[in-house]
Amino acid sequence: MDIIFWGATGQAKVLRELVEPAATLIAVFDNADVPPPFVDVPLYRGRDGFVAWLAKHRGPRPDCLVAIGGTHGADRHELQRFLAGHGLAAPVAVHRTAFVAADAQLGAGTQVLAQAVVCVGARLGEACIVNTAASVDHECDLGDGVHVAPGARLAGGVRVGDYAMIGTGAVILPRISIGVGAVVGAGSVVTRDVPAHSVVVGNPARVTRKPPGS
Repeated sequence: MDIIFWGATGQAKVLRELVEPAATLIAVFDNADVPPPFVDVPLYRGRDGFVAWLAKHRGPRPDCLVAIGGTHGADRHELQRFLAGHGLAAPVAVHRTAFVAADAQLGAGTQVLAQAVVCVGARLGEACIVNTAASVDHECDLGDGVHVAPGARLAGGVRVGDYAMIGTGAVILPRISIGVGAVVGAGSVVTRDVPAHSVVVGNPARVTRKPPGS
């Protein structure tokens, strides 16, 4: 199976280790002027570069993964839909050392990295990232484009809105709701619901940036 990545920084390097040898990386794309991440895989610039490359590509459409992490969940999801519009499918990518429960639901393009855990009854939307050694416990519900950073812990029944970011080492207590586009700072302990588009930090976590208009 051939695959392409959109995004040419560290996440691409992590994803290549995840997908090989089951898939062969044949091209990388990025909007920014960054150096190629691999000496053996060509790097192309922007959407025009992708369209030109695709016009010359022979054979079946490759799969695709968007290798953009951090707080760029909306960008990751939009790029995935752009690639889907050109006939490229986004597989679910699970590292061989990760655990995903048999009844967990993972949306297209979701990435579960090394030693991460997704437990029974969890539901993850499209283009999510559960990063290295992070855990999503039973019956959590994550929207599209959510990023759970390395070592973060979501206890049971947590709900996370689209494009939210849970920072490295953060802990979310059971049945908490994290709003759309919210950011939970690294190492924070979240004991109450987090409003949409806000930033919370600390132990216990407190709002440092309120939603627009509040």
